[in-house]
Amino acid sequence: MTQDDPIGRLLDFLRLSPTPWHATANMAARLEAAGFRRLDEREAWHLTPGERVYVTRNDSSIIALQLPSNALVALRMIGAHTDSPGLRLKPNAAQSSAGWLQLGVEVYGGALLAPWFDRDLGLAGRVHVRRADGSIEGVLLNVDRPVATIPSLAIHLDREANSGRELNAQTQMAPVFLQGGDHQDLDRLLKGWLAEQHGLEGVEILDFELGFYDSQPPASVGVAGELICSARLDNLLSCFMGLEAMLQSDGSQGAVLVANDHEEVGSASACGAQGPFLADVLRRVVEQLGGGDQEAFIRLIQASRMISCDNAHALHPNFLDKHDASHGPAINGGPVIKINANQRYATNSATAAMFRDLCCEVDEPAQTFVTRADMGCGSTIGPITATELGVPTLDVGVAQWAMHSIRETAGARDVASLTTVLTAFLNRRGPL
Repeated sequence: MTQDDPIGRLLDFLRLSPTPWHATANMAARLEAAGFRRLDEREAWHLTPGERVYVTRNDSSIIALQLPSNALVALRMIGAHTDSPGLRLKPNAAQSSAGWLQLGVEVYGGALLAPWFDRDLGLAGRVHVRRADGSIEGVLLNVDRPVATIPSLAIHLDREANSGRELNAQTQMAPVFLQGGDHQDLDRLLKGWLAEQHGLEGVEILDFELGFYDSQPPASVGVAGELICSARLDNLLSCFMGLEAMLQSDGSQGAVLVANDHEEVGSASACGAQGPFLADVLRRVVEQLGGGDQEAFIRLIQASRMISCDNAHALHPNFLDKHDASHGPAINGGPVIKINANQRYATNSATAAMFRDLCCEVDEPAQTFVTRADMGCGSTIGPITATELGVPTLDVGVAQWAMHSIRETAGARDVASLTTVLTAFLNRRGPL
């Protein structure tokens, strides 16, 4: 991979980010390499105009800020989320059946369950340990090799397997982990991996947040490499494009990149979009650089704009009837503006017009997604952030297939296209 290979950078980011904690750490590392200074929410901040800073919460959400050199009058905000649907371990995960140690799981978010069967599964997340001196530490763990699988039942034993039968996550989806294993083997193995990856010896595991993931690496797919196939494209792809735009921008304007955790489960957490993280950070910025009072904060928010980035449902060649015929965005057809009259997306005509103008400015196409009138619609951090802050917002994304599957597909050309538009947004001078 070279510095001028964005697809290579994307594939590396996806491969090294099996959990929100890993994604946040990898984004932080790139920001620091580019000169951003880390802030700690527990300490006093000393901010200066023109500075570039970032802050994390829960180690799974991150906000990066480019502070303007001149007066703080408007911010160009890009929003995304770090979490993806998947299978998380239960606290007392170990269970035995038919001579196998299995691990009980809980479904996180709205996962497509069928694609999880017969996959080579790695294990990753966050573990909190107590050292011999009594100190407690949280560390990241990534067992990046196949250590488990969820085997399908042979069709000879279930002739109705292809009839669309509902799957039971409690009784049918516990991954097989270790033949002949017992409950204490999970603790033993976790301690061994902690020693291997962090040099931690003689520690007590107090708690963990761990989940399985597909160990098959991301790939460029298609005869001409037209596609990107990977786990967690929803929504690490948007995190990557927002970060690329932030790092490629000229740094002359006030800019914010926020990537929240917990979007897939409703965003209601201290580090989710419905929580106070973004407002807390912006109020501290206004306090030091923008006048410090409530009126100054409201004026800043109303002069700012938020682009919420989350992928859109691409027109599927095998399921054309699942789309409104006039609003089926194409893979590699350019950025997609997402619209819903019931405010499941935050786009309105004013924010959409701004985005279309940006696309014209950099000669990129713009597509539109509206779900069928007889189908439900998902949502994003866009309406939640707009509700919490009052900032004018729109929802955009790149078109993808197989959303919420263990392996999703998006267009390779769309990555550069939306990154270009987001960079133009961050560089735009004058009123937004």
